[in-house]
Amino acid sequence: MSLQATGRIEATNEAEKQKIRSRPWAATLILIGGLIALALGIAISVSFGAADIKLSVVWQAIFHFNPNLTDHQIIQDLRLPRVLGGAMVGASFAVAGAVMQGMTRNPLADSGLMGINAGAGFALALCFAFFPGLSFMYLIMYAFIGAGMGAAAVYGVGSLGKGGLTPSRLVLAGAAFSLLLQALSEGIALYFRIGQDLAFWYAGGVAGTKWLQLKIMFPWVGAAILGAIILSRSITMLSLGEDIARGLGQRTGLVKLAGVIIVLILAGSSVAVVGTVGFIGLIIPHLTRYLVGVDYRWIIPCSAILGSLLTVFADLTARMINPPHETPIGAIIALIGVPFFLYLARKERREL
Repeated sequence: MSLQATGRIEATNEAEKQKIRSRPWAATLILIGGLIALALGIAISVSFGAADIKLSVVWQAIFHFNPNLTDHQIIQDLRLPRVLGGAMVGASFAVAGAVMQGMTRNPLADSGLMGINAGAGFALALCFAFFPGLSFMYLIMYAFIGAGMGAAAVYGVGSLGKGGLTPSRLVLAGAAFSLLLQALSEGIALYFRIGQDLAFWYAGGVAGTKWLQLKIMFPWVGAAILGAIILSRSITMLSLGEDIARGLGQRTGLVKLAGVIIVLILAGSSVAVVGTVGFIGLIIPHLTRYLVGVDYRWIIPCSAILGSLLTVFADLTARMINPPHETPIGAIIALIGVPFFLYLARKERREL
């Protein structure tokens, strides 16, 4: 038997072991229960606010809209796009984090920690300073470009030096480059006096989400999440190791390219809507793997549901802390994300 055949047999055996560790029943429960919880969370979030509205009125406003009623206008024009935008953004960040962690085998991978969010935010700062009045479609396109440049710079800097690209070096490069881009963005805001326009993106929030933004964002996000699901089996193979993936016949270079494009679309469009909200893509994939196992055919759709749940309830919490004022949603999620990141970093250091 040739070495190549032996390697493929070993890779197949390893893959089978990984499949045994997956828990489809748990994933099914998360998908069904998560969708029910998400529907309830959206209904509660839409009904809660400066003017509390009964759930029966929410139902009527959605399915029997009357433009002459103030409550119906509040729901349709303000609250519903806000909540749906939050759910969409949560799913996007969570799926982006899952794809990144699976492809790179880096437990600390997240669009916020890898310079992607900061790159998109820097591109938006340039747009506000030099091209005011751009349509949301162009803002998304520039956010994609900024996200790609941020990721390329972080990976390039992290690859310098002996030992190549390690998880800890990648995180350090991402943190340093993110701080640099944020500082440049703030400098642009001060010089061009656009601080008020950028304040929303700094803090992160879904309060200003409009139907037009959702209509433009939905096809991109929907296609990217669908692409991630189609790519999920290949990502599972990559998460076992690049040699194993090649032994199982995967075209790893093509898979990585498609994965990077998916991550840039998800992160770039989300930053254009809510700003630089971090840690969703770090927390949710880890929680999902713990619940459903290591098969990304389950991890990706479950991450989308759990990410939406986290964002919807974080936004609801942000409105409940100090009404009628709102706490930035990015701060709420960071209260969970920072301790979780420190725990993962310490765990990773012990395993090195």
